[in-house]
Amino acid sequence: MSGHSKFANIKHKKEKNDAAKGKIFTRIGREIAVAVKEGGADPANNSKLRDVVAKAKANNMPNDTIDRSIKKAAGDANTANYEAITYEGYGPNGTAIIVETLTDNRNRTASNVRNAFTKGNGNVGTNGCVSFMFDKKGQIIIDKEECEMEADDLMMIALDAGAEDFADEEDCYEVYTDPDSFSEVREALEKEGIPMASAEVTMIPQTYVDLTTAQDIKMMNRILDLLDEDDDVQEVYHNWNEPDEDEE
Repeated sequence: MSGHSKFANIKHKKEKNDAAKGKIFTRIGREIAVAVKEGGADPANNSKLRDVVAKAKANNMPNDTIDRSIKKAAGDANTANYEAITYEGYGPNGTAIIVETLTDNRNRTASNVRNAFTKGNGNVGTNGCVSFMFDKKGQIIIDKEECEMEADDLMMIALDAGAEDFADEEDCYEVYTDPDSFSEVREALEKEGIPMASAEVTMIPQTYVDLTTAQDIKMMNRILDLLDEDDDVQEVYHNWNEPDEDEE
């Protein structure tokens, strides 16, 4: 399992402008609200909240913003009830796309997601139509420049904590876990002071699709851009074999 473009995307996202950063913080704020509603405001007793807080920190969300989001979710009985809805569909050349949303208005979200697919010459399919092409895994990415630990030592800590796989890539280390073991592995690495560029449960494609025509690439980017602009969309997974930015 290789995620070289995933790491490039993470670095690219972190270097994005403040507006994009604000959007990422808004999405994580919704995840915090859902986690607090489900399991309470104390991260020590709420593993889902611990994982979201770790994700927030990996995205450079300030601690006081995280604390404010938790307090707001815990103290405001009127906070919106967000519902998690997943959409699946196809982009150009049969690319598979999964869209995870948190919404307080399912009609608005369904309409926006459908619109994004349509404008990129894609179409929304039925639930389960593409998710079988992905594996749900915990994925932790560690930037080699920020990690002083030897690869072998890092691998042993991860595997001892319950990780399934460890990959030594060109500019990062990647740790893969079963979704149920993700929190334990992440916390074991955190305890050792290992900096994580990204830590989340994600959907990893079993195979990738190449887009060879300029039109297909343009349409795929159109779908992804429109989904990215939608505040209800939390995550988008796809099996397009995106070129690294330095290859483009």
